[in-house]
Amino acid sequence: MKPLDTTKSYQEYVDKKSPNSPIFKNCFNAFWVGGLICSIGQIIMDICKNNGLDTQSSGTIVSIILIAISALLTGFNIFNKIGKFAGAGSLVPITGFANSIVSPAMEYKSEGYVMGVGGKMFTVAGPVLVFGISTSIIVGIIYFIFM
Repeated sequence: MKPLDTTKSYQEYVDKKSPNSPIFKNCFNAFWVGGLICSIGQIIMDICKNNGLDTQSSGTIVSIILIAISALLTGFNIFNKIGKFAGAGSLVPITGFANSIVSPAMEYKSEGYVMGVGGKMFTVAGPVLVFGISTSIIVGIIYFIFM
């Protein structure tokens, strides 16, 4: 049997044994869970504004509360269950970022607080921060040059 035939027959075997992904169900779950998270944020924002805070202060409080909730849910291993159910819908940027910080910190806690938690906490979020900050600096320089 030629290697190409082996690869083809293996791919056919894998396709036959692999379950089909329920794309529409996954998209629906991601949509409503992400929308629920955003709605909770909006409710917190409205409560803050109704209590006399300005938009910027209210937004800061919303961010802090959503980060705290997602960090706690990650710590209690509930955020992972939500993530399995909702997929990308649970990764609304602020909650996903908090999860990406807390998960490695918990995983490497056994290695100690300095080399474990401190050294590994940003393994997932670190590249996002580096590239995000670097890109914003480059865009800022380009904007400064051309404007």
